[in-house]
Amino acid sequence: MAKTYEKPLVLSDAHTHYCPGCTHGTIHRVIAEVIDELGIGGRTVGIAPVGCAVLAYNYFTFDFQESAHGRSPAMATGIKRVRPDLVVFTYQGDGDLASIGLGEIIHAANRGEKFTTIFINNAVYGMTGGQMAPTTLPGQITTTSPRGRNVQDVGMPIRMAELLATLGTPMYVTRQAVIQPKYIVRAKKAIKKAFTYQLEGRCFSFVEVISTCPTNWGLSPVEALKWAENTMLSYFKLGDYKTPEQE
Repeated sequence: MAKTYEKPLVLSDAHTHYCPGCTHGTIHRVIAEVIDELGIGGRTVGIAPVGCAVLAYNYFTFDFQESAHGRSPAMATGIKRVRPDLVVFTYQGDGDLASIGLGEIIHAANRGEKFTTIFINNAVYGMTGGQMAPTTLPGQITTTSPRGRNVQDVGMPIRMAELLATLGTPMYVTRQAVIQPKYIVRAKKAIKKAFTYQLEGRCFSFVEVISTCPTNWGLSPVEALKWAENTMLSYFKLGDYKTPEQE
């Protein structure tokens, strides 16, 4: 009988610490599949953030580093410049990247650093208790916005893909999702394209992924998937925002 499904080689056997219904595991799986297919597991280095994915290094068999909060792009810059033969990627959440690490990611992208960033956007701080994040939607209830995000006081949610796409430096910027199988297929293609651009030494690449946080949203896993599709995708539009071919 032909084998149609197996665990990627670069995924470890560690049990996940993520909450039930969390889509971090789905994204890990997709990244692992891409690395296997490209045959780059032996020279890939991931950088884990401060956030829900702080233990990401437990789930992959290739090398991982741990960065200070928001500083993954700086660490990736150093590793990639010293060892340009390596495939380097950061894995960051919206609090890590779009708040304390906002300056880091903007300047790394503007410099055209040749690494890849996987940006997980679930519109909330996950690990620290469900506080309002830079990506929290207008009116969305969090532990620090119990009456919903008031844009008159704190401004509108930051659209990171659109923001980076305004930079003049050639780069690959896309936003995808993992909340339905059809979206997962597209997300995998985007991540594979991002790593391929890095292998070719062409440009900085940024893949934003719309994800869920059932625990901090106060929803069941199924309800969270529906909320993300019905609410998040109307504000965070999916698709490619910039490709190096456009330059």
